[in-house]
Amino acid sequence: MVKLYDGGAFLVNGTELVPEQEAEKLVALTGKNVTKEEAKKGTIAYSILKEHNTADNMDHLKLRFDSMASHDITFVGIIQTARASGLTEFPIPYVMTNCHNSLCAVGGTINEDDHIFGLSAAKKYGGIFVPPHIAVIHQYMREMMAGCGRMILGSDSHTRYGALGTMAVGEGGGELVKQLLRDTYDVTYPGVVAIYLTGKPGPGVGPHDVALAIVGAVFKNGYVKNKVMEFVGPGIASMDTDYRNGVDVMTTETTCLSSIWKTDEDTRDYLKMHGREDAYKELNPADVAYYDGVVSIDLSTVKPMIALPFHPSNTYEIDELNANLGDILRTVEKEADHILGNPNVHLSLTDKIVDGKLLVQQGVIAGCAGGNYSNVMTAAHILSGKDCGNDIFNLSVYPSSQSVYMDLVKKGAVTELMAAGATIRTAFCGPCFGAGDTPANNTLSIRHTTRNFPNREGSKPGNGQISCVALMDARSIAATAANGGYLTSAETIADDYTVPAYEFDSTSYERRVYQGYGKADPEAELIYGPNIKDWPAMSALTDNIILRVCSKIMDPVTTTDELIPSGETSSYRSNPLGLAEFTLSRRDPEYVGRSKKVNELEAVRKTGACPLKPDPEMEAAFNALRIYLDQPELRARETEIGSMIYAVKPGDGSAREQAASCQRVLGGLANIANEYATKRYRSNVINWGMLPFLLDEEPSFDIDDFIYVPGVRAALEGDMQHIPAYVIKNEEGNPIHEIKLHIAEMTSEEKEIVKAGCLINYNRNRHSEN
Repeated sequence: MVKLYDGGAFLVNGTELVPEQEAEKLVALTGKNVTKEEAKKGTIAYSILKEHNTADNMDHLKLRFDSMASHDITFVGIIQTARASGLTEFPIPYVMTNCHNSLCAVGGTINEDDHIFGLSAAKKYGGIFVPPHIAVIHQYMREMMAGCGRMILGSDSHTRYGALGTMAVGEGGGELVKQLLRDTYDVTYPGVVAIYLTGKPGPGVGPHDVALAIVGAVFKNGYVKNKVMEFVGPGIASMDTDYRNGVDVMTTETTCLSSIWKTDEDTRDYLKMHGREDAYKELNPADVAYYDGVVSIDLSTVKPMIALPFHPSNTYEIDELNANLGDILRTVEKEADHILGNPNVHLSLTDKIVDGKLLVQQGVIAGCAGGNYSNVMTAAHILSGKDCGNDIFNLSVYPSSQSVYMDLVKKGAVTELMAAGATIRTAFCGPCFGAGDTPANNTLSIRHTTRNFPNREGSKPGNGQISCVALMDARSIAATAANGGYLTSAETIADDYTVPAYEFDSTSYERRVYQGYGKADPEAELIYGPNIKDWPAMSALTDNIILRVCSKIMDPVTTTDELIPSGETSSYRSNPLGLAEFTLSRRDPEYVGRSKKVNELEAVRKTGACPLKPDPEMEAAFNALRIYLDQPELRARETEIGSMIYAVKPGDGSAREQAASCQRVLGGLANIANEYATKRYRSNVINWGMLPFLLDEEPSFDIDDFIYVPGVRAALEGDMQHIPAYVIKNEEGNPIHEIKLHIAEMTSEEKEIVKAGCLINYNRNRHSEN
């Protein structure tokens, strides 16, 4: 079904793959000698990156994007950061959608206050404002902004428009701030992996099935991590563009950097239908293109899939799961017990096996992945004349935009779904991150959404509430609904149904979306609600630092959802200190209290008073250091004090910068990790002035121990490969031992940001110098 090449390969004429080990065949196929270095320039990705690169070489890219996008969880913080850094006008089209905190259901007025702030910012700085319920962020960008050869930057990790010929990147807010200030997105030239498609998806197989098959094959081994996934091969022609969009959005779950697809007449038709035929151009790899790896997929072999809790890569064919229910579900239950770590809270799935079949309790088709036109139309066809039943199972459907919704109404799909017992909602991303359709305690929800991380569906294990999500395609969700909630593969009821052509109606956009690009009004006032707060002041990095270990997470991967939970906490993302109270609340509830104590000590130190008296443990640590290092003059008041998190592999999942900024406003100075799960999380750590340390060996420190790092500013100017640090155990006698930290490559700008204490300080320093 899915084959991964061991090494790179050449693609000849877009159809024939030649493994690197067989490169001698190229002469016979092409009639010329082709070097690997030259063939690397033949990818679609190379041509787009070259066009957007402002540096004088392609090894270290400095990219400027064509447009940007944010939603209402992120745009307030981005604008506040940019404003504090000297923002005067949006230099490129910046779309602000309101699809995450749309419901205005938590925290009184604060969600709608954020929306009003966004509209006022669009007027002041010249932005594009999409009101609540009009479109989810990525559907609007597909319909109105994406185009062949373009690049788009978004503050949401699922910023992916590769199927429309657009290289899109999801990053933390700091990277968008840089673009707003006319700076660049700096990244080492990424590897490019071919996703080589052949065959045609079978009846009942949808885009989520194809996507989950890919994610399941490449996530755990990191095959495409921080690389570009380039979709090529004859199989592309078997899918229309709406279907391709559904596959493409899930590339985020592989931890790749971006994606791009070859384009064709169907791409042109999609853009033409949306009134933007001028955004089309044919994109193909060169006659000979070299790829750093190949994922080869025969689409005809893909079966309806399911991703069980607690990751999109935990994939099985639905038929395989149904044939081995007990064994597989018991494995998930054990994983849940490990994640929860609470003997009083237990997730049960095997009790949902009824007469040898799995009975699920909820179905959701929603968002940028599930709410697409063809997905909902096919689900409506499957459910036509059927009955979801009046027991616990329920189905809700969220079309991805008002334009999609309007055509679904015209085509009769909404009536078919409602008649079957489904409920229809407006465009909203909530089911994907825990702000909508939270399942009941100890229930299983099947969803055509993007993620099924622990607790992301809205459960609160700390309060004894636990549920979970499995990811499936809309087709199999509809088949399950038609079968009364018993897990059913769409393949069992598939027919030769063809989705009617989509008819785009732009009326709702024309009448509701504020189009302010190029119309900035400097005299317009920003409208603040009482929850919208400025960022607290942050200090520049000192020469020497001492870190207190405030959390130690030994899980193989730590998601951004664990670092800062989603769901109702989203309402506080315009209030840095208010949101910080939730940091690690579902993973390490004591973290916030520990960090606050460290931060209080640092506040005393900065006054110039002796910082040791409030904390005898810190005083003992410094006394031990003076003896161990034979430095009796070591002065605590000249050593910055901060908190630190250790995690094996932090940062999988969302691009949300708050996963890092919340640590920083609580006094965080560093992360130490074996590796960082994504570039975007590491960028967030850096942009918020924290050191992204790496430690190769097992950590020899525990919570409440201290780590002293002398000469850290000088270390940033070196090769950063051997940074001496000293662990002071918080136990009798305060024994000390040395460890070696290191930091992966940083740009000169990133080093200056960390030394300044955060991106805001860095930009202020630059403006004061000018």
